[in-house]
Amino acid sequence: MAEVSYINPLSEEGRGIIREYGDLNQIFDEDDFLIDICTHTTNQKISDNSVIPKSYHDLAMKRMQWAIEKKNNKNFTQSEFEYLTNSELYKQDVVTFHILCQAIAIQFNLGSRESRLFIESQGTLILERLAKIPPMSRAEIIDEVLDEVKIDGSINWKSLKEVVATKKLKLTDLLISNGNVILKQEDFFEEFGDEFTDRSPERMYNILIGDSVKEQILSRLIMQKTEEYLARIKEMSTRIEIHPAILKIAEELKDFIPEEISKYNQYYAGSGGIYGTVQAGKLNPDAFPPCIKSTVEGVSSGGRNDAIVLLLTSFASYARLYPRIFASDETVKVSDMDPDLSITENEILPLIFDAADNCTPPLFDDQPQEKINIISKLGFGMHEKVDINHEGETKWYTPMSCEKIKIHLPNLCHPDKSCKGINNPLSCYGRKKYQLDQEAPKD
Repeated sequence: MAEVSYINPLSEEGRGIIREYGDLNQIFDEDDFLIDICTHTTNQKISDNSVIPKSYHDLAMKRMQWAIEKKNNKNFTQSEFEYLTNSELYKQDVVTFHILCQAIAIQFNLGSRESRLFIESQGTLILERLAKIPPMSRAEIIDEVLDEVKIDGSINWKSLKEVVATKKLKLTDLLISNGNVILKQEDFFEEFGDEFTDRSPERMYNILIGDSVKEQILSRLIMQKTEEYLARIKEMSTRIEIHPAILKIAEELKDFIPEEISKYNQYYAGSGGIYGTVQAGKLNPDAFPPCIKSTVEGVSSGGRNDAIVLLLTSFASYARLYPRIFASDETVKVSDMDPDLSITENEILPLIFDAADNCTPPLFDDQPQEKINIISKLGFGMHEKVDINHEGETKWYTPMSCEKIKIHLPNLCHPDKSCKGINNPLSCYGRKKYQLDQEAPKD
């Protein structure tokens, strides 16, 4: 049977492996055992020598590369990372997990794209590993790990709201008693055994509580534990000295993760056709669609609020930071694209606030609370300023569609030829910006 730490690196067994590991400086040394096991993993594809990690450092970077490619690369090849599901490497995996936790915690904010990527990838990896364990052994290890990760000896259904929100698990899939989710067979028998007089309790347990439900819950709980662990490391890092090897990997990840993600961050502007690659960059007012130009020039009373808060705020922020939002299925935050929020504070908000001042009368003169609403639509909660500590309290609103603009802001919708075949002002901007870039004289 696979070791508990192979599924839960935060287990007592996992902590024991870390205590026994020794000097962190050796994470950069070539490890013959690691190379041999990775090379001889069943179904492992070795297109060239770079595929196989040669040290714990390499294994850590490969794991992050796997997470990025798994999420973004349409041509992702699992067989190049098959060693990540080899249970023989459980000790190496535990060490690598803790190395990454420390490096990510000290380098990135807890709500950052990088932290979320790592946490989510841990949940995905758990499910993939469980799928490779034989059914009888899998059921045993799931129960053992669930016992370790329970909070106060139970699992409250409220702690699973995020996995329910992903639609990977329905609330109706859960068997709940007094607010706690029943998962183990003995708990089921104790709670409901007397209810089944004409049917086998064992059979009803298998029908009502399937392995897939337990696996999803287990994955979610370990993700939660991982997030809490990152928070503890970040808090402790202000009081203790961080090992130089961890600092080195943290610095490397700062460049490595964005560079790897950027390989898949191309956005093809327009609607119904490919007009070219539009990257995030300085806003080009000449490419603004008519509705945005009118809003920037100033809106009269009656349509001011929606034009500035709903239309311009979302358009300006996505056009400047993440023009590919409609070509992506991922959830992003402003800080994913603007980590220190300097672009938001120095480019995006000044544009929005100037447009508000151009309104008749100036928007903030009689409705100063709208500044808070603008901050809220960027995803930073109901506050007067953008602050990374408040990010996530609200969501980053996506740009209004042309249809909604026609309904709610008809005075701003005056289509020109650039709007033909377009259903969103951001798509119009992307297409027009690409065309202007193509017409610009080449050096």
